[in-house]
Amino acid sequence: MPFSPPSAPTLDRSSRRRRTVRVLPAAIDPMAGDLAARLASHLALHVRAAIPPEEAARYAEQVFAARAEWNANFGGVQFTLGRAWYTHLETGTAAAYFADAAASDARVERAVPGLQALIVDLGARLLREPVVRRPRWCGPGVHIFTPGNEVSSKGGDVHYDVEGLTPEQLERRADAYSFVLMLQPCVVGGGLRLHDRMYAGDPYARAVDEATPSEVIAYEPGDLVVFDSYRLHQILPFGGDRARVSATFHVARLPDGRAFESWF
Repeated sequence: MPFSPPSAPTLDRSSRRRRTVRVLPAAIDPMAGDLAARLASHLALHVRAAIPPEEAARYAEQVFAARAEWNANFGGVQFTLGRAWYTHLETGTAAAYFADAAASDARVERAVPGLQALIVDLGARLLREPVVRRPRWCGPGVHIFTPGNEVSSKGGDVHYDVEGLTPEQLERRADAYSFVLMLQPCVVGGGLRLHDRMYAGDPYARAVDEATPSEVIAYEPGDLVVFDSYRLHQILPFGGDRARVSATFHVARLPDGRAFESWF
């Protein structure tokens, strides 16, 4: 994958709160393998133009061309290309998720060829460890938040990305990360707010107040953001006539420590 000339990462530092590490794409490999340490002391890792903006735009166009393949979730409040586990967990349709996992991945690959492999490769480069598919689960997929909908007016729910973690992974607090590759940002707003609050055993303890430090990441096409799945976060409201489109997958370290398993 062609990248810009090498440049040292730029870190936003603050004595009052954790901030986001921002890097240029060429700095991914030099800092690889240090992801856990980075995310222990920063809210997220923001890789600028992890893929060229024009490549992100092409993927977004392909997503819209495959609109007939989208899954409408929660009554059409949000959409996915590829099945997302949390939408099935929250609606009691887990059986449909597992029954359709292989076909779901095939639909994603037909619609956006190579996108699943690309985002997993970016993740493996940052982790500097193998990333394997979780058996029977869906691979990376795409979130689509359309304008004039509930998320655009109110923002997404404040949440942790722990729904896909097994009881064993939660018990040992397995390393777990969420990867988001922005394909098409909103016209206005729609950033990702990351709170300086970590999961403490109750997935529904999501209330935050203004005293809780946080930072909003504003995406550009092709940007990659990585954060600890145990971190509280939220998609902010957005305006304009353009949908918010991003590719996503989650990983967690396997018990033997030899690799990370991935799912969507």
